[in-house]
Amino acid sequence: MKKLERPNFAKMGGLLPAIAQDAVSGEVLMLAFMNEAAWEATLKTGEVHYFSRSRNQLWHKGGTSGHVQRVKELFLDCDNDTVLLKVEQVGGAACHTGYQSCFHRRRRGDDWEVVGEPVFDPKKVYGDG
Repeated sequence: MKKLERPNFAKMGGLLPAIAQDAVSGEVLMLAFMNEAAWEATLKTGEVHYFSRSRNQLWHKGGTSGHVQRVKELFLDCDNDTVLLKVEQVGGAACHTGYQSCFHRRRRGDDWEVVGEPVFDPKKVYGDG
């Protein structure tokens, strides 16, 4: 087995894309970003951590909602600058809007249609704010 290479965080200013995919169904759940601290926290805990660009801070996925992502497998692309995380999505929803996947809108003609039903009500989980 080849020695584990580390992601190259220098290429994109300290961040790299991280794709979360359901380990069983293969559905793409979300795309977020990781910095080195998020990577290390993910490896240490076995639950996915990201870097929130809007809040400029480390973010434990599901830390507020309870909808954590448990790592089943990790993949690093050939350029060492994108991570694919195959996860068990606890609670059935990866999206903060309550849907199973952040990719719950499909293009139809000149419009977008919502695919699926929300798994939870974000106002009840996160409050009105």
